[in-house]
Amino acid sequence: MDSLRHPLSISARRSRILPLALMAACAAFGRAQPTPPADIVIRGATVMTGSHGTIEHGSVWVHAGKIAGVGPTVSAPSSATVVDATGLWLTPGIIDPHSHSALDSDVNEATSPVTPSMHMIDAFDNRDADLYRALAGGVTTELLLHGSANMIGGQAVVIKNKFGLDRDAMLFPNAPGSIKFASGENPKRVYGSRDQLPSTRMGNFEVMRMAFEDAKHYMADWDAYDAKVKKGDKDAVAPKRDLKLEALADVLRGKLYVQIHCYRADEFLTEEAIAKEYGYKIRAFHHALEMYKVAPQIAADGTAIATFTDWWGFKDEARDAIPWNAVMSMRQGIRVALKSDSDDHIRRLNVEAGKMVHYGGATEDEAIRMVTLNPAWIIGVDDRVGSIDVGKDADLVLWNHDPLSTYAHAMKVYIDGDLFFDASLPGWGTTHFSGVMHDGGGFGSDDEEDGQ
Repeated sequence: MDSLRHPLSISARRSRILPLALMAACAAFGRAQPTPPADIVIRGATVMTGSHGTIEHGSVWVHAGKIAGVGPTVSAPSSATVVDATGLWLTPGIIDPHSHSALDSDVNEATSPVTPSMHMIDAFDNRDADLYRALAGGVTTELLLHGSANMIGGQAVVIKNKFGLDRDAMLFPNAPGSIKFASGENPKRVYGSRDQLPSTRMGNFEVMRMAFEDAKHYMADWDAYDAKVKKGDKDAVAPKRDLKLEALADVLRGKLYVQIHCYRADEFLTEEAIAKEYGYKIRAFHHALEMYKVAPQIAADGTAIATFTDWWGFKDEARDAIPWNAVMSMRQGIRVALKSDSDDHIRRLNVEAGKMVHYGGATEDEAIRMVTLNPAWIIGVDDRVGSIDVGKDADLVLWNHDPLSTYAHAMKVYIDGDLFFDASLPGWGTTHFSGVMHDGGGFGSDDEEDGQ
């Protein structure tokens, strides 16, 4: 077998595996951890709650994986395990609303511009080293999306980054479903290069409308059949099940959150018009680099954005990008989240948030919400994660420095009250992982910008 580089080094090689000779050494880095204490108190930290400001010298009590108390003091039992966090910072776990980690080359089913019945869980590799890097950067929840080759792509999977556990143990329980759409350059380039529809923006939206027209007829056929059955018609014949149309019907029924890769201001307006035409809601535009141009119109529809901080000029659609986009859009009523779309940037989303204080004058609370509570809303899990509030999951990150600073490093990462990363441990700092990490391709991008 070929060798895998250390998870923190740079490599462009694909799908490498640790040699058998190193497996024992790697296993030593992964430490079997007993059941976490029923009660933990993190005491003396600067607690950036993400919802109700910052508490200096604050404490957080965790009971059975949930936040049971937060404030200057907490009423935890005397038997609680105490973590002295004096001089440290505590935040909610970082949440990435646009990730392709652990999907490797399976990120796009680029054989048709409409593939809504694909499920990203079937491509998810829970031992991918990208997950480790994200965890070490304080990322506790990720929305793993289909790529942007297709106008209507596949259905996402939401994970809690419990690196080292089995695949199903990493799934975010009962998280709402999301589906990825994409407009603009990528679909028309992918299919246009094959002399297929779509090859223009006109073709992009025609493909989308035709797909929904087919879904409407499919729903009508099933509604007619169900009506006959309710009337006792024993001769009623059920329409043939079509997985693609069933998924599109779920979009029209409001059962899936619609997440759209889109850059240009004119296309935000077109996407919203199509959504109104067919009766579904857009949860968020992703990338959204020209949102500052039309923010009031989009804010009126309640659509959020998951954007980059200062990426610019990497493609034609990014020519009008400005680093003030996020804060300008926020000031005009848009719910703004920051995202990675990169297995490199995912390691430092906290620093990306810090840039928002510089570019546009976001407050520290606003900046922290862009990588915690706001992305939680985009995913549909803000009632359970994204802020340090009583009753929410104890997904917490302890930092050595102000997390909005380039000097900040995650020291401890808790998910559901269980410690999954501890920088003070030897080796990689993992507490549950043992064995072999898979290399999904090294730093740079697992993103879909090349439409491949």
